[in-house]
Amino acid sequence: MAVSMGAWRTSVVRAGCVALWLFVWLTGALAQHAASPARGVRGGQLVIAERTPPSTFNPIFAPDGSTKAVVERLFADLVHINRRTLKTEPSLASSWSVSKDGREYTLKLRPGLRFSDGHPCTADDVVFSFRVYLDERVHAPQRDLLMVGGKPIEVSKKDDATVVVRLAEPYAVGERMFDSFAILPQHVLGKAYTDGTLTRAWGVDAAPESIVGMGPFRLREHVPGQRVVLERNPYYWKRDGEGNALPYLDRLVYLTIGSSDAEFLRFKAGDLDIMSRMSAEQFAALPGGGAFQAVDGGPSLEYNFLFFNLNDLPQGSPIAPRQAWFRNEAFRHAISAAIDRQAIVSLVFRGRGEPLWGPVTRANATWYNPSLQRPARTVDGARGLLKGAGFSWRGDGALLDHDGTPVEFSVLVQATSAARGHMATLIQNDLAQLGIKVAIVPLDSRAVVDRVRNARDYDACVLGLVAGDADPNTDISVWLSSGENHAWRPSGKAPATPWEAEIDDLMRKQISARTFAARKQLFDRVQAVLAEHEPMIFLASPHILAAARSGLANFNPGVLPHYSLWNVDELYWRQAPTR
Repeated sequence: MAVSMGAWRTSVVRAGCVALWLFVWLTGALAQHAASPARGVRGGQLVIAERTPPSTFNPIFAPDGSTKAVVERLFADLVHINRRTLKTEPSLASSWSVSKDGREYTLKLRPGLRFSDGHPCTADDVVFSFRVYLDERVHAPQRDLLMVGGKPIEVSKKDDATVVVRLAEPYAVGERMFDSFAILPQHVLGKAYTDGTLTRAWGVDAAPESIVGMGPFRLREHVPGQRVVLERNPYYWKRDGEGNALPYLDRLVYLTIGSSDAEFLRFKAGDLDIMSRMSAEQFAALPGGGAFQAVDGGPSLEYNFLFFNLNDLPQGSPIAPRQAWFRNEAFRHAISAAIDRQAIVSLVFRGRGEPLWGPVTRANATWYNPSLQRPARTVDGARGLLKGAGFSWRGDGALLDHDGTPVEFSVLVQATSAARGHMATLIQNDLAQLGIKVAIVPLDSRAVVDRVRNARDYDACVLGLVAGDADPNTDISVWLSSGENHAWRPSGKAPATPWEAEIDDLMRKQISARTFAARKQLFDRVQAVLAEHEPMIFLASPHILAAARSGLANFNPGVLPHYSLWNVDELYWRQAPTR
């Protein structure tokens, strides 16, 4: 979801917000593309690909990147974080102010706002939207981001154009909390919310005209498994610097193309206009001659990791016997020590990436913890850790646990991610040097998410995450033991270990810390605790690699997803492509 709002400053939140301005250095790698957007020419369409079709058009429940790539173009938020500068910008809220104690925000809506069906948007819709996100019965994944001091924020209407947001205590990230919360139409979804059917609203079988938002586009056509077509939203609020209505493009066309290789072939053939998530091999293989504009945006915020199933499973589960290994910290440290992260960077990313020992990449200079240990790979060290933990080796080199059982497990990986599949293969080879047999299980992305989050039917998994902001609060559902994205044990009723309880405490304290220095110290400790216990074994992060056809203007890939469509309302064709 895309959300926008102005930058509010008070003495309470200033330190946390100003610190994030340090990210301006990030845009240096993209400087040659960073000029102010040129005034565009109206018309034409943009054709792009997604690995899987959208699973819903409901912004509350969009579960994956392919779904969000579509949904985020249909909706808008109150305050938006610019995906290149990482600064906040006015969006549906044109201005805001904050009380002296930092606990009350007053937001003014733009005059004349309308949803894509022409219906006016007022403060009632904003209040309704946050009531939905905060309702525990709805189970909105974003709810954790609206909890401050252990209590939900309170959103009320002052008048039709003014909303007041009250917090239990000061919140260090200020207006950034409103990014990515789509404002919903009460006149469309109110009945579904009252009836308790909101989770079924706006499914993929919904009539296009029933999907009502405030983004630059609205749904025109959905052919399941083939394509999604969006058309310009005639009621979109945003204008360019000369007062011309945006977006410039008439249509966005999303084609479902199941693999990166197939997408690249279609891109080179001219069937697609943008390729946003290129592999290093594809980036190097782009033909010259000026047909394409390619950008290496440098380090990204994406972190890839391996994790084990640490859930409390029912008695008799076939996975439970292997969990004795997974819960052994020496075992996890040995696995980490045996993985050749530099080989992942060299072979998977062709050098266009960096190894990781924590969730924060060097791209995120403000929150990067330079004091974390980043040990070199050591197979001998890994064998020593295993021996000290009671493991031994059979004559043929197979690793045995203390009961004499061979150590074998499977690793889930997304079949649509060639990079993570390659990582899993390298890990398989690395662990074979310890006598561990690893089976790789490729599944589609949704099946992986279901196995991990719901069925909890897996041994280990390789995944990657990209936060919607550089601030650590965006990933709070990953670090809190109660969070739905708490990879190794999602939605826990209570912390399973003292160190998980410590992470919970640290994350809650940093939310309301009064200075950036205090927040940084707390989140540095979170990173240190993760390194000490390694529930997630961090692997590597790729560079941002993207390309577009040369005639596309204002193509400025950003630091945050969606890297290439974040400014889609400003994209236009200097000369319409021929197909």
